[in-house]
Amino acid sequence: MKGPRSRSGWSAALSGVGLAEAEPGPREHGDAGVGRVGPEREVMVPVDDATVLRGRLAIPPSAVGMVVLARGSDSSRGSLRLAQTAGLLRQAGLGTLLLDLLTHVEEEERRTRQLRFNIGLLGLRMAGAARWLQRGATTARLRVGYFGSHTGAGAALCAAALRPDCVHAVVSRGGRPDLAGSALTRVRAPTLLLVGGADALGLEVNDRACATLRADKHVEVIPGATHHFHGPGELARVAELACQWFLQHLAETPASAWEEAPPP
Repeated sequence: MKGPRSRSGWSAALSGVGLAEAEPGPREHGDAGVGRVGPEREVMVPVDDATVLRGRLAIPPSAVGMVVLARGSDSSRGSLRLAQTAGLLRQAGLGTLLLDLLTHVEEEERRTRQLRFNIGLLGLRMAGAARWLQRGATTARLRVGYFGSHTGAGAALCAAALRPDCVHAVVSRGGRPDLAGSALTRVRAPTLLLVGGADALGLEVNDRACATLRADKHVEVIPGATHHFHGPGELARVAELACQWFLQHLAETPASAWEEAPPP
């Protein structure tokens, strides 16, 4: 994966979504308006004949791709960290769908923990979201990628294996790609695995998953980071790398908006 020739363009964009310096303090649970480009709207996404999931959709003008972001372990729409990442993706010209993988009823039931680790079920739901985007009037023309964290990473890779025809890139942030199991060998989408350098278990499972993947793949280690990426600048680096990966694989023409031209 090629790195940027200059980070100054990224610094300006990161400042716009509150990521350039130390991570911001707590916000209200539903505040996901960071770095908004174009209006976000609440949507109900039918992912199969019996299940409709809640999401938050935003499509910037002249979008070059769509990214479905899912956390897996709890509400994706209410996650500040996913909202910040989605904001930067929109700054880069990518549409975003923050998707809750469990229904409101499922989140409140005692079996929620069991469902959060049902990677096959969550993968089917993410695949259903990609299918829904393909049928939308404003999103059908856009290539789809997945951004998953925690168990959402395993679900994203399962979904990519289920829908190889319509998933064009995957990014895992501090996730459990190993939970995708044998589905890893069927993933065709280029996959970026982001893992903290201080996350010993994460390094092991991501290296193992990378060895199993047969698609274009890359493991990027964020020095000193744990799987939470709480340190100053760590989440910003994650967002930068994710943007680069998605722009490279979702845009019809590789974008260079974040790179400065070489000096004359």
